[in-house]
Amino acid sequence: MADNAPKAASKPATKTSPAEFVNQVRAETRKVVWPTREETVRTAIFVFIMMVILSLFFLGVDSAFGAVVRWLLTLA
Repeated sequence: MADNAPKAASKPATKTSPAEFVNQVRAETRKVVWPTREETVRTAIFVFIMMVILSLFFLGVDSAFGAVVRWLLTLA
């Protein structure tokens, strides 16, 4: 199939100096939007609640499977 999209002019890869790399990293870091303390606390509380809920769920599933296996072993 023919691709009708215009092709970008490919230029040869040039090496970036370490100083230029550090400048680029600093420029990108300035663009980062860091969460506020309130957002961080809210997210941590949410993660803790989800961890408790999921641990209780998997405890129940594991107990149920354990009971089924014990019952099956009593039949053998």
